[in-house]
Formats: sequence, structure tokens, C-alpha cells
Amino acid sequence: MLAHEQLDSDTSRLDLRVASPASRPVSGHVLILVHGLPRAVGMGRQAAGLLPELAEHLANESGWVVASGTLSGVGTSTGAFSATQWRRDLARVIDHLGGEDRRLSLAGFGFGGALALAVAAQDERIRGVATFAAPAHLEPWCGSADELRRAVVAAGVARDEADLLDAVALREDVLSVDPCGAISRIPPRRLLVGHGTEDLEVPVGDARDLVAAANGRAELRLIQGAGHQLRADPRMVATLLGWLDRHR
Repeated sequence: MLAHEQLDSDTSRLDLRVASPASRPVSGHVLILVHGLPRAVGMGRQAAGLLPELAEHLANESGWVVASGTLSGVGTSTGAFSATQWRRDLARVIDHLGGEDRRLSLAGFGFGGALALAVAAQDERIRGVATFAAPAHLEPWCGSADELRRAVVAAGVARDEADLLDAVALREDVLSVDPCGAISRIPPRRLLVGHGTEDLEVPVGDARDLVAAANGRAELRLIQGAGHQLRADPRMVATLLGWLDRHR
């Protein structure tokens, strides 16, 4: 069953889909899926489009409650992208879904994986993080300040371009996420780093660098022949389900 909710996060209103298992009892675990930052023209409306379906599948196969939040400026959520605002958005989702009897984990894709690491590093309620195609080094991933802002504008992750930070501030805000620094502070909590070997947007070496930054205390899963878009790859799904099963 997939429920639709809306949450206020500062001045943004976020869409949230929460999938409960239909065929297995709820285990008390909650997984929050975190979408990436779209940078292709018009993709801001679609960045989280596959995640509710993935959430339902994961919930039914694992027995976990699985949530998919749409962060500021993406899909039908209001507001505008910034790394700081997205951290606040994710923290708001965590606060909403957390509770004394809930055991929370995050699974993030692309920049969403880097964001999940940054939030988990500051929040001990998060018991595990899985990343897929996450960049370890954000400077080359961003490109120049002007390139990043143009890509964000083209993707449409702001209702009004005037709501976005200026180019230099936007890039510096993204760089503050620091995936390698964040992942180093998460062990002994559980970590999974997944990556496609043919990823042309984020080099596969970034996955190894994330594992190294965690002092080797992360599972590394390389998906042979896979590119950057892993959300619909059945091998990614199987990898994530196996991690959830071991995470009980």
C-alpha cells in the first residue's frame, strides 16, 4: 500500500510517498529513498518518478516500510534546490518517520547518496546508509560554478530562478556536503556502496574512494556493465534487498 503525504519544510511543501508491505508483516524498520540532483534539461519534474514504484517493491519484498520523499524544487514539491535546503528537507522526513520503535536507514542515488551520508553523519538515529552511483569528490562532479547553476536551472529544480543561490554560493553549498568526510564518521553503523562499472557521470573509482574513506568498513558492490541510472536496474534492487535482509 502506498500512502501520499505532504510535509512542510521551511517554506517548501514536500511530497512524500510511504509504502507499507502488503504481503509480509511490518518489521519495525524504515528505509528512506533519496533521489539525486537532476542536471539534464527538464528532469527536475521526473527525478523522483521511479522511486514510489521502487518503494512499493522493496516494501513488499523486505517487510520494511519504505518512503520516497521529493525534495525542494523536484517534482511537485515547492521551493528551490540548495544543498542546505535539501539537508533540512531530509531531516524533516526523518523526523516525521522516526520514532522510538522505528529503526531508520537511508538509500540514496547519485548526489542523493552523498546527501544521505552527510545527514547520517550528524544523526545517530540513522542505523545504516546505502549509496548508489554517489560521487565521492564533488568538485569535479560540479564543474565550474556557472556550469552547475546553468545545469540546475535547465533541470528545473526551482519554481523561480530568482530563488536559487548565485552561482558561486550554490557551488560552495554543494561542496559543503563532503561525502568522504561524512562517510568516515558513520562506522560502525552499516554502509553499502554500490556503483555501475560503466558509469560515465561518476567514475567507478569514487565508490572505492568512499569505501577507503570509511576505513574499509563498508560493503562495496560493483554492478558490471551498469551505467549511472541504477534505480531501475534489477541487480541494484537485488543488492539493496540483500542488504536490507542482512540489516535486520
